[in-house]
Amino acid sequence: MVDDGLSYGNMSTAPQPRKLLTVEEYLAWAEDHPGRYELFRGEVVAMTPEMARHAERKAGVYGTLREALRAKRLPCLVLPDGMTVRIDDTTAFEPDALVYCGTRLPPAAVMVPNPLIVAQVLSHSTRRIDLSHKLAGYFRVPSVQHYLVVDPEKPLVLHHARDSDGSIRTRIVTEGTIALDPPGIALALADIYAD
Repeated sequence: MVDDGLSYGNMSTAPQPRKLLTVEEYLAWAEDHPGRYELFRGEVVAMTPEMARHAERKAGVYGTLREALRAKRLPCLVLPDGMTVRIDDTTAFEPDALVYCGTRLPPAAVMVPNPLIVAQVLSHSTRRIDLSHKLAGYFRVPSVQHYLVVDPEKPLVLHHARDSDGSIRTRIVTEGTIALDPPGIALALADIYAD
């Protein structure tokens, strides 16, 4: 693979099919290949095992989003990792948590077509990708309004938000709350990092 600044670089690829895949082909392929993967430019990329701290932060983000939505009684759902977000015909990512609003997905769905909030906890192996490729990719999805990048070690969240003119505003949050409007919720950093 050529590292043109838009590749996964040193990330390990999964046992590769004989050709580049579309998202639909990738989802069919993944059914027969246990493990966690993403699709980038038609190539299947294996996701590395997670450390305990990373899993704790993922749980913190998911739980905090869930409680905020419940408190406001919004017609939105939060899902943990395992769901796919299609970026284009040959790229699909799996965020650590996401929120979508409206009609509940069918029980057998594996892809969320209209995420409003996506969250990613940084890891050593994907830090560069989370801060670049995924940032640009998620905001190619018209429904995405917020991309939260969570530091696993210390209270620090990069909140990328789509403004009304389509531009992306970034805020570095190290204390207090993060306002997510839409859908009209606030997340306390202390809740995300509660141990």
